[in-house]
Amino acid sequence: MGINIIRGIFVLLCILIGSVTYSKYEGIAGFSVIGAIIGIIVCAIGIIIELALKRASVRYISGAVIGGVIGLIAAYLISAPFNSIFHDSQGIIILVKSFLLGIMTYLGIVIGIKVGSEVKFANLKGIVSGPATYSTANKILDTSVIIDGRIADLCETGFMEGVFVIPRFILVELQHIADSSDSLKRARGRRGLDILHRMQKIANIEVNIVDEDFPNIKEVDSKLVALAKDTKAKVITNDLNLNKIAELQGVTVLNINELCNALRPIVLPGETMKVFILKEGKEPGQGVAYLDDGTMIVVDEARRLIGRNVEVIVTSVLQTTAGRMIFTRLREESDREEMHYAKG
Repeated sequence: MGINIIRGIFVLLCILIGSVTYSKYEGIAGFSVIGAIIGIIVCAIGIIIELALKRASVRYISGAVIGGVIGLIAAYLISAPFNSIFHDSQGIIILVKSFLLGIMTYLGIVIGIKVGSEVKFANLKGIVSGPATYSTANKILDTSVIIDGRIADLCETGFMEGVFVIPRFILVELQHIADSSDSLKRARGRRGLDILHRMQKIANIEVNIVDEDFPNIKEVDSKLVALAKDTKAKVITNDLNLNKIAELQGVTVLNINELCNALRPIVLPGETMKVFILKEGKEPGQGVAYLDDGTMIVVDEARRLIGRNVEVIVTSVLQTTAGRMIFTRLREESDREEMHYAKG
């Protein structure tokens, strides 16, 4: 609402200034329609530039401003000799100066944007204090791991510490999810924002919000990988696809799911456990149970026992980056087989 009021005031000022200036230039009294139209055109150009700048990173804007200023200075220096060469032809001088002003300013802005997109401000420290250094201890969080929330639990226990980097485009994505019309997505987005607030209050870590962006890259995951490569930081995620993409590009990935899998109790073939058969499995006759940590247990010939607690014997364990599955068989079936072999 506030920005719309400011824009409205800007429009009125442009119309008023355009009308007054054109009236004085033409030597007429009263309101000038032509001047007002010129003011509206100037105003529209200004608002378009403002909207375009919202999507550009600070590096691009800074590069464009610095390049534009250098272009203006260069145009002034180059055009200075023409005052003496064409001192009798003011029209030619104005034409040459206008041409040089336009072309040099344009080239300065273009080159400034190009340089700004490739030079990191952190590298400028090397001019004064030596070569710039990057901390590989910095960790960038993606949207999925923030919403997941386990990262905050790990930080509170003290097992993870240091600097956690949250790019602005990740915050924007969380905000879009929190504003979704879908109630489930809205709840997930708000949970993610709450997790970030919680992490900011943890004593042994630092949460940094950075404005670094990559306008030429559309996908958020690709932007995140590009940022990690530029800053030599690690990526924390629980997204298997992002994990693979980042590793292919040489980015170090810390996968929360892999950490949780590593911390789960080791189960060996031949061990017995008591489980609750919750549902039927994919294969005929199978039953499925779950441990408290979410590990799936597949029980052979247990479909008839859905809704009951049973004792099972572990036959094998399948470990993947996506999780762990434990394959078992009913203990009573094993006991029957042992008795059968004993009698035989």
